Amino acid sequence: MRYSIGATARIQAPAPQVYGILADYRDGHPHILPKQFTSLSVEQGGRGAGTVFRCEMRVLGRKQMFRASVTEPEPGRVLVETIIEGDPLVTTFTVNPADGGGACDVTISSVIDQKPGLRGMIERFLTPRILEPMYRDELRILNEYAARTGQAR
Repeated sequence: MRYSIGATARIQAPAPQVYGILADYRDGHPHILPKQFTSLSVEQGGRGAGTVFRCEMRVLGRKQMFRASVTEPEPGRVLVETIIEGDPLVTTFTVNPADGGGACDVTISSVIDQKPGLRGMIERFLTPRILEPMYRDELRILNEYAARTGQAR
């Protein structure tokens, strides 16, 4: 069984600028990660599709490492991270223009395969309580970062 977790926010920057931040795993994306993420290193590529990266995060006092690959089913609008080493998880970033192009709505959503038994029930209970606030924080940081980098141009 699968379940989804996500968050959406209005980002006060044009969609192409915001998508550019999300797709840039060398400089943009690392600046918007919440405090739970302790590292992100690019192994291959670095911008959008074809990127492979390794990430480390600390959740509930435990350090977790994962490796993910990036695809762009809709370049400029949809970016997908698929975990290739670690617990299976697919996270999608969707960017839709808003306010006549001066802003955009960004959704971060993950699809998770529920493990069987008691462990799966516990994870399904805890995971939304961990990921949703993390995604809201990432969207807040993205909004702040986009404002700063947009003013610098």
